[in-house]
Amino acid sequence: MRSIAMSPPVPAAVLGRRYTHFSDDPISASHLFASTIFQQSCARSKPVGWACGGALRISCFSKRVKRAISNNHILASIADVSLDQTTEISKVPKGDMWSVHKFGGTCMGTAKRIQNVAEIILQDSSERKLVIVSAMSKVTDMMYNLVYKAQSRDGSYVSALDDVFEKHLLTAKELLDVDDLEGFLSLLHNDISNLKAMLRAIYIAGHATESFSDFVVGHGELWSAQMLSYVIKKNGKPCCWMDTREVLIVDPNSSNQVDPNYVESEKRLEKWFAQQPPDTIIATGFIASTPQNIPTTLKRDGSDFSAAILGALVRARQVTIWTDVDGVFSADPRKVSEAVILRTLSYQEAWEMSYFGANVLHPRTIIPVMKYNIPIVIRNIFNLSAPGTMICQQPQKENGEGMILESVVKAFATIDNLALINVEGTGMAGVPGTASAIFGAVKDVGANVIMISQASSEHSICFAVPEKEVKAVADVLQSYFRQALDAGRLSQVEVIHNCSILAAVGQKMASTPGVSATLFDAIAKANINVRAIAQGCSEYNITIVLKQDDCVRALRAAHSRFYLSKTTLAVGVIGPGLIGSTLLDQLRDQAAVLKESFNIDLRVMGISGSKNMMLSYSGIDLTKWREHQKEKADLEKFVRHVHENHFFPNTVLVDCTADSDIANHYCDWLRKGIHVITPNKKANSGPLDRYRELRKLQRKSYTHYFYEATVGAGLPIIRTLQGLLETGDKILQIEGIFSGTLSYIFNNFKGTRSFSDVVSEAKKAGYTEPDPRDDLSGSDVARKVIILARESNLKLELSDIPVQSLVPEQLRACSSAEEFLQKLPNFDDDFSKERNDAEAKGEVLRYVGVVDVVNNKGVVELRRYKKEHPFAQLCGSDNIIAFTTQRYKDQPLIIRGPGAGAEVTAGGVFSDLLRLASYLGAPS
Repeated sequence: MRSIAMSPPVPAAVLGRRYTHFSDDPISASHLFASTIFQQSCARSKPVGWACGGALRISCFSKRVKRAISNNHILASIADVSLDQTTEISKVPKGDMWSVHKFGGTCMGTAKRIQNVAEIILQDSSERKLVIVSAMSKVTDMMYNLVYKAQSRDGSYVSALDDVFEKHLLTAKELLDVDDLEGFLSLLHNDISNLKAMLRAIYIAGHATESFSDFVVGHGELWSAQMLSYVIKKNGKPCCWMDTREVLIVDPNSSNQVDPNYVESEKRLEKWFAQQPPDTIIATGFIASTPQNIPTTLKRDGSDFSAAILGALVRARQVTIWTDVDGVFSADPRKVSEAVILRTLSYQEAWEMSYFGANVLHPRTIIPVMKYNIPIVIRNIFNLSAPGTMICQQPQKENGEGMILESVVKAFATIDNLALINVEGTGMAGVPGTASAIFGAVKDVGANVIMISQASSEHSICFAVPEKEVKAVADVLQSYFRQALDAGRLSQVEVIHNCSILAAVGQKMASTPGVSATLFDAIAKANINVRAIAQGCSEYNITIVLKQDDCVRALRAAHSRFYLSKTTLAVGVIGPGLIGSTLLDQLRDQAAVLKESFNIDLRVMGISGSKNMMLSYSGIDLTKWREHQKEKADLEKFVRHVHENHFFPNTVLVDCTADSDIANHYCDWLRKGIHVITPNKKANSGPLDRYRELRKLQRKSYTHYFYEATVGAGLPIIRTLQGLLETGDKILQIEGIFSGTLSYIFNNFKGTRSFSDVVSEAKKAGYTEPDPRDDLSGSDVARKVIILARESNLKLELSDIPVQSLVPEQLRACSSAEEFLQKLPNFDDDFSKERNDAEAKGEVLRYVGVVDVVNNKGVVELRRYKKEHPFAQLCGSDNIIAFTTQRYKDQPLIIRGPGAGAEVTAGGVFSDLLRLASYLGAPS
């Protein structure tokens, strides 16, 4: 074969004169552009020879090459690479002696970072190293912008190219010695001059083909590879750099991707390696050539793909992808703060995760290494102590034993901005070709189908497409199936907007019972509706479609169930008064035990009083909550923060106030999927319609509303009543001493003591409200009675309950509690007479509430009981409640114990919190 020496690049000045000649002739300019690129290709072949110390020769143009240029094609790189016939091709060594490293744009972003890359390479003790580099950070975008500006006839492309030159000039000056700097700048100047000529041609033509664009953009990788090779050699390690367009051959396909041509690439690698087999090669990522030697790129994540292909060609021991994160997370850490780094992933798991939007690797990156079982390791160049994530063939067994459920699902990924299209109709069932027709129409508009779901009835097919493509898809389906829609064979082509996909990925999900049940249980208990489901028979992936607004919450709920604890609760406490502050102290003391023993993770995300509130994104330190920085109270902001701005799936608001306005929000909170726990009686004893709405909301969803402490503080009264009814017992009557204050008063109102003295004593001991009339009026007991009546299915309003007030009528208008207590002794004789009459008959006075279920009524009044009666034997402030039922008719079921006080009331609320946790999956 006749050989010729390489032609020198055309001087920029000469090219500039030629452009003047072709300025009015776009076709001629385009011809010149092709010629220019070929000149650039010839110039590009030199540095390889220089770096390796070898000599390449270029064969003469063939008639085919001339035809390609005349037809406005370009020939990049080397037209026909040939070696001197006396050169003997040495086989590329392959196997574990090779380690492959890939450094992305962030790793190569500055001179300091390039130096760090060099240190990593130099510290690698592998016998042979193949290093693939991306362009410096943001350079690829800058290069694409040059092409865009030029073809838009925006003259600022010239200054933009100067910025590119300046960026690399400054970096090289910081990195290289004088001699190396001179050599690199000579190449850089030459490239920039030719790029100016090329961009000028694009500017004149107003158009750039994909090949033109790919050729321009690929320069970023060339420059970064050259600079890194100089730095490595400066540190005493022989190396050379590789323009991978001379080695990697790819075949473009119809889906805007490329397929590696491994046979031809291996041949080219053999020829390239024969020149001077180096121990360390710095190769360009992202760029390649077609079999016709036309420059192209490997498209999205091309540098990673380059590393995988080259790793497969040399059968490397390992491919390390260096990036700026510690590894692959179990979920997007921006959405799930508790996401963990995965130590290992199987090829299939990584493949599935990347497809569903996880920032792992492009799926095509994994294909080349799978064939030879070459591990890929994701590592953080800024944290060398982190071991990273290894993507490899999953071992058959782990720890020699079975896997626990939490480790079966390896990770979660999401895709947003999707729409669901549902094509349904009875005419689809059993009709061959319906699916083919649907997806053929979708293909015609070039839409990407993300997920497909069809029930076995064949009545409908639904599939997800990107939101930006849904209108075109819906229009083409409406048009294609117009006749079927008009005839009624199809009922509709429905579009459901604002959807997202959540995918659960794990190789060990296959044949493991209960994974789907656990996943969907977590989603359901977060009060989220699933629109569509898909799972392949490989069982590596479970895909669900849901509303985009619910996606993050669903992701957190699922991740929490498999990775954190079965129950992670974000808690908001409203009302840090006596009961609320006691509850916070109890949570503080018990939180560690709950997490360790029961896997219950309670995080108090906010505390709000009437004037101030405190918020946290990870959980308030309950040892210091009283000193926490406060802001002005805003209930709407507080609820939004606790429910939406945290990283935990389940939200519960605990209302420790006695405020009717707060209680009015319960229905709205439950509709939003927020659980509610409260000792506040105002909601359940308020209007009947509101109570029934609350119970309806509680029953129809997985949102829970617990209010045990509204009746008996810490006593299990509500739960007992509900248990009796749920097991089929029939309530006849509920009778009880429901007020700890009035229990104390009448337990001590005996002998010669006056009623006013006992009331004053109770107030001093802290048993009464600040104004004792609030207790003596009986209104609090009436609210408890109406709650129990409604729980017993009686449709009563609070006004239906007759209440005997113990506040003398003349004292009800007193302006203050002090005035009331001062005048109360005037009525001691009336109270003493009633007590004495009862004692004379062997009875005691007790203030009780009664729910008469048989007669559909309730009452609150002062009654007399024989001294042998359980109600007569109370002491202190104890409460007592007697349930007379069909089962407990002769001997009522009695619950007795402290019914007042901050400790027991807070304990009742705490018990409801743990009950909620058990409903959400915590162990009993």
